[in-house]
Order: sequence, then C-alpha cells, then structure tokens
Amino acid sequence: MRIYMQSNTDTHSQPRFYHIHLSPDLLGGWLLTKEWGSQGSSGRIQKIHFDNIEEAELEIENTRDAQIKRGYQVVFIQGQN
Repeated sequence: MRIYMQSNTDTHSQPRFYHIHLSPDLLGGWLLTKEWGSQGSSGRIQKIHFDNIEEAELEIENTRDAQIKRGYQVVFIQGQN
C-alpha cells in the first residue's frame, strides 16, 4: 500500500509532502516507511517494522488521518485501503 499526500499550497510557503509506503519484508513481517518534507528536498525518513499486517494497516490509517487533520490532502493511493 502506498499513500502520497501534499499540503495546501499558498503563495507564502513551499508545498510539503507526506509519503507512506507499506511493504512486506524478507522475514514475513511488514515495513512501514514514512517520508516527509518540503517539495524538492530529500525529506526525512522513518521506518517501522510490524510482525503482522493488521497492526501495520492500522498504523498507516492512523498516520493518514493525522496528516489530513494537519491540512494534507491525499493525492495518490495505490493498493488496498
């Protein structure tokens, strides 16, 4: 699953992005990667390991909802939701 979000753009600030990506790892678990920052920059990255898909999906949904409350808009979703 992959979700890409952007902040509302106005003339006074640079647009920001938030990218969440969930993928299986080689040991049967799941890796959630969060990347965020200003458009055009390399951004910051956080990786979190989960043993099961249910916990990983809950975290991706909670992260998405928290960023929407901060003013981000979903631009792209790939995979299950």
